[in-house]
Amino acid sequence: MTKTSFDLVVVGGGPGGYVAAIRGAQLGMSVALVERGELGGICLNWGCIPTKALLHSATVLRACREAAHYGVTGAGEARPDLAAMVARSRKVAGRLGQGVAHLMKKNGVTVFAATARLAGTGKLALDNGATLSAKHIILATGARARELPALPVGERIWVYRQALVPTEVPKSLLVVGAGAIGAEFASFYRAVGAEVTLIDMTPEILPQEDAEISLLARKAFEKQGIRVLTRCAVTASSASADGVKVTLEHEGRKLEQTFDRVIVAAGIVGNVEDLGLEKTRVKVEKTHIVTDGLCRTGEPGVYAIGDVAGAPWLAHKASHEAVLCVEAIAGLPVHAIDPLRIPACTYSYPQVASIGMTEARAREHAMKTGGEIRVGKFTFAGNGKAIAMGEDQGLVKTVFDAKSGELLGAHIIHPEASELITGYGVAASMEATEEDLMHTVFAHPTLSETLHESVLAAFGRALHA
Repeated sequence: MTKTSFDLVVVGGGPGGYVAAIRGAQLGMSVALVERGELGGICLNWGCIPTKALLHSATVLRACREAAHYGVTGAGEARPDLAAMVARSRKVAGRLGQGVAHLMKKNGVTVFAATARLAGTGKLALDNGATLSAKHIILATGARARELPALPVGERIWVYRQALVPTEVPKSLLVVGAGAIGAEFASFYRAVGAEVTLIDMTPEILPQEDAEISLLARKAFEKQGIRVLTRCAVTASSASADGVKVTLEHEGRKLEQTFDRVIVAAGIVGNVEDLGLEKTRVKVEKTHIVTDGLCRTGEPGVYAIGDVAGAPWLAHKASHEAVLCVEAIAGLPVHAIDPLRIPACTYSYPQVASIGMTEARAREHAMKTGGEIRVGKFTFAGNGKAIAMGEDQGLVKTVFDAKSGELLGAHIIHPEASELITGYGVAASMEATEEDLMHTVFAHPTLSETLHESVLAAFGRALHA
């Protein structure tokens, strides 16, 4: 007979949910995980992982095309095999999904393939007729793509799911939304041969990033042949067998153009429907569940983590919240996540990664507090490893509090930015000052030396600028 009473039940098996289940089991709790779809959630199956597999295929394609530059002959005529790229991407996602299933079994987590609704204090009703009881319930139901009224999803108008499994390369592609998801799809489809137009309503692409980094990203995209339109919105569309006719409003002017396909990447909304929240004290604002620093909702014994609990919408934020939430339940000493210590990464070409405040936000903060900041910059053109790799375009930028030496923010644009940002993440977590970073020995030759030089530059001590 299947067990129905647990210490902890987690609803949702994404990077927040399955990590919460594992940590609960490690701490000796009896744990159940309820997942209506595939273990691993959107991130593993339709987000983080499959997109990175496609983007890596684009990186290999780019390297083959540029092989002659590195003294390698015979690869310059490389062409994309889209079907093989997609198949590999799905295989990677499938392998990791199997890995999550193995982890559930290994840690003794009972998995229910079902949907769940809160059904009274400490109870969940499943759509298979079962009722689970638990001392603690964690909601980790994630989020989904925001749909735009002017762009109804269909055969030619896609969100991320359709964009991940194309059967052919679109001749022309409009990407609506120039945040991380839009930028990544624009990079991939441009690499495989599509004529790409990337638009956003804001004044610059990657609007959450430092303005200087966003501008460099825009220039890099345009150099690759991506058409970028900012302060631009879709006001109407009409799909037919020949394409999607789109009406754009760009800086006060109306433009009409027909595209083969459109990808909508205009944000996400939390999956808060059909959870039974109506008869609880759980509060929802703008499709996201409101929580405190330890992921507690207004309903005793009910918690929320990950995308459903609001920004930043990042898998690693969800996983970290999962651990702190479960450890708090177990009575271990924990503290809330500082949003300024959560790195953000965009895996476009080039990549963009950041942590902490932008320069503009840091200056605004300093003006309010009577403080002062120091900003350091170092370009990859001065780094030996970057030059040897043929990837010497890019910038590292650091922002410090001039008095205390606190690292307020760090920003990187480079093909390896996502791997480099963790250096600053560790520093911020350990509350390292500029002196600590200056005295750290960085291996040579490495790209990470740019992190060191940017810190030195903030205090007028750069060695290779």
